[in-house]
Amino acid sequence: MPINGLTISEGATASFTGGTTKTYTSDGLAVTNGIHTIDASVTDFRTRPSNTHKTVPPKLLSDGSWTKGSVSVKHVRPKLLASGKQEFPNVEVIMRAHPENVQAEVDALRLAAAQLLMDSDTDAFWRTGSQA
Repeated sequence: MPINGLTISEGATASFTGGTTKTYTSDGLAVTNGIHTIDASVTDFRTRPSNTHKTVPPKLLSDGSWTKGSVSVKHVRPKLLASGKQEFPNVEVIMRAHPENVQAEVDALRLAAAQLLMDSDTDAFWRTGSQA
């Protein structure tokens, strides 16, 4: 199905099955308002997957209004190219919510994002950029 007409389930429960579970642990890298974790089972530092989780709290402005807070996670899977150079392919998800959003609204944003990343309706978009 094309992007125009894709479906997203409201109130869905997301889950994953199969695969091999990998544990990500802190490597001590300093991250302002966050934590950096690695898949320590990958012994080659040059190709070790990592995550960076960050939080930016909302701020009260001088006019009494609030900015949106944000939470983000960036997953990096380093790759050694045939040329010998190294690249850092990654995906980053950022959620910005207003302090007046209730938890159910925040959860709905997060679950919609998960579906936009994983729904088969969006496969062609993520693979080739196709909007058809």
